Amino acid sequence: MESIVSGLSHIAVRTRDILESVRFYTEVLGLREAFRMNGADGSLATVYLYIAPGQFLELFANGTRPADTGRDLIGMCHICLETADIRQAYQTLLARGGTADSEIRPGKSKCLLFWTHDPDGTPLEIMELVPGSMQAQACRRLAGAGGGEAEAREP
Repeated sequence: MESIVSGLSHIAVRTRDILESVRFYTEVLGLREAFRMNGADGSLATVYLYIAPGQFLELFANGTRPADTGRDLIGMCHICLETADIRQAYQTLLARGGTADSEIRPGKSKCLLFWTHDPDGTPLEIMELVPGSMQAQACRRLAGAGGGEAEAREP
């Protein structure tokens, strides 16, 4: 069956302090700001951060209630961002004042990963898709089967 989806465009996150979140994602994680949009009252409402071609993180202002988290809740669990070099990403995160919530470790899918969080506590998984990981294998398999532009990332 042919998919009606051609890519993942963006993930939206509501923030308590949009400027602090923009600072974290740009200065700590190194994403680049793409554009801003203001609300009807002229105040900053939305900031798009560039991840990769056609992929963005959308930050919304004016969040007031923390999200519930837990292994039994239904809905989005975390955001996973890919890196080409997990060890460099880990060291850079720490050097820029970020907090690592775990050490670098292999995931169940044989990728390499570590965890951090944004200023609002949104869990962030940072992952390197090594050639033997299940994701990289799936990319190789599906790219050859009309699976879009997916391809394995080599370290």
